[in-house]
Amino acid sequence: MVSGVSVVTTTYCEAGYVGGFVRAVKRVLKGLPHEVVVVDDSSPDGTYEVARRVADVAVRKRREGQTKGLLVGIELARYPVVVTMDVDLENPPNLVPELLRVFTEGGYGVLVACRAEIPRASEKLASIALSRVLGVRDIYSNFRVYRKECVEGGELRLGETFGGELLLIARSRGCRIGEYLYRPPPRRERPRVGGRLTANLRVLAATAKLLYGLLTTYR
Repeated sequence: MVSGVSVVTTTYCEAGYVGGFVRAVKRVLKGLPHEVVVVDDSSPDGTYEVARRVADVAVRKRREGQTKGLLVGIELARYPVVVTMDVDLENPPNLVPELLRVFTEGGYGVLVACRAEIPRASEKLASIALSRVLGVRDIYSNFRVYRKECVEGGELRLGETFGGELLLIARSRGCRIGEYLYRPPPRRERPRVGGRLTANLRVLAATAKLLYGLLTTYR
């Protein structure tokens, strides 16, 4: 088992979720040295102010997207093992100890908690296009365990890829990437990525960027 873990989440207009998320994570990790890092994308609803009260580390940055926020949080982490999660509890905190066990025993650089059933058509297409190269079927799950060194100091070059480019960075550094299958709870009604049409278009655009990156920057 790891000696300590940093849990990183990104937020935008998530004031109603932050407190419950931090409490749930801390309850699950009680007895293991840990911290919760919240990176907020300049939410106008007071998310950052809530995060400052409940998280171990809270930072506010200009709105640059989820991938940049995750990288900022990973670089702020004090522990060499980092778990990234969504703040809305669609990533069950009670799975974190099991993920850490599998991550450690498997000798992974990145372990991705992959949804057993991928919901969006665009995400299924991304899996078909990228899973064989990246070694995981759920490309856009950001419920992951990282060795910090696998992405720290990385330069994002592809724009918003909903965390996908972090897998390319880790792969380019020779980090072993693995997957852990789980069944997530029901999705919230208004996901951060947008409604059905908007979400599918944004995911397709991100997938195109990742394919371009594999052909150029991350060959």
